[in-house]
Amino acid sequence: MSDPTETGSGGPLAGLRIVEFAGIGPAPFAGLVLADFGATVTVVERPGGEQRLGGGAALNRGKRVVQADLKSPLDLARVRELIAEADALLEGFRPGVMERLGLGPDTLLAAHPRLVYARLTGWGQTGPLARTAGHDINYVALSGLMPFAGRPGQAPALPATLLGDVGGGALTLLFGLMCALWESRRSGRGQVVDAAIVDGVGYMGTLIQALRAGGRWDEDPARNFFLHRSHFYDSFECADGRWLSLGAIEAPFHQELMARLGLAPVPAQDDPAQWPALRAQVAARIREQPLAHWAAVFEGSDACVAPVLTAAEAPLHPHHQARRNFFTQDGQAWPMPAPKLSRTPATPGPAAVASNIQPGLSNADDIRTR
Repeated sequence: MSDPTETGSGGPLAGLRIVEFAGIGPAPFAGLVLADFGATVTVVERPGGEQRLGGGAALNRGKRVVQADLKSPLDLARVRELIAEADALLEGFRPGVMERLGLGPDTLLAAHPRLVYARLTGWGQTGPLARTAGHDINYVALSGLMPFAGRPGQAPALPATLLGDVGGGALTLLFGLMCALWESRRSGRGQVVDAAIVDGVGYMGTLIQALRAGGRWDEDPARNFFLHRSHFYDSFECADGRWLSLGAIEAPFHQELMARLGLAPVPAQDDPAQWPALRAQVAARIREQPLAHWAAVFEGSDACVAPVLTAAEAPLHPHHQARRNFFTQDGQAWPMPAPKLSRTPATPGPAAVASNIQPGLSNADDIRTR
């Protein structure tokens, strides 16, 4: 696994100053990405802040953490000083929370016209659901995309947090933030970035909607290989209870898949009428051997086959090791920031330790972790 200390400092976002208000889930992850790529991220956290789901020290890597009671006029004034010297503010509260604290965008942009005010919520700042609670599964469900991951006779499922919180939320927020920062260089004016997870997930579904519009997405689940009905696009159980993923969509890849499985060629791969019988045949063959056997059989092939790894196994896989995709911190393996930049790569920072706002604090550079 990679050692982050071997990577050069001064990432591509060096000099960018962000004030993040502590929260949970995608907003802290967005701040982590900014810090990994060189931005100076200062997290404002309430004293004794709980280590809640999706927040806390694990996502404060490389950030500076200060504790402030936003109901205290003195602490609130110090926080305003931090914001005055920042390029952008990042918050993930329900609509209205920052306004009640006197830290809403109208107030802050009036004093600091170039400030980019990035807001991340589940439902957005406006709309009937804006002030209601929700979680990843709810946002994805409302987007209309969850059935695309359905399985026959089973409830729709999705990987925890990846599609909604991270994909539709944090990454959408980050892109909007960078767009606004870039535009502010020309106009000299900041603006509000209204990033809603439900919006982002829907936008990510554009490719599927394009397939639908072009007649290449079959609404009948029995005829749609993406929905785990075929013999060439799904995960199949091995003899040892482990799983092997198959994604041999194109004809040449499908031919290699069948050949390496020792099964007869299939002249009509795309005929859904043949899928049930072929699926049973492929499943039976894969179930004859353990995962290690099939990993060796398909190593280096173009059959689009990969073992389903556990979180503990992934950092040890040769491909991840070759690309230095993980690093170790405090005895735990963590994913390296992505993407990789050739000249100014991201550098994961140290674990953060909170400190209180000090009297007379005048700028973010006076804050240090300890």
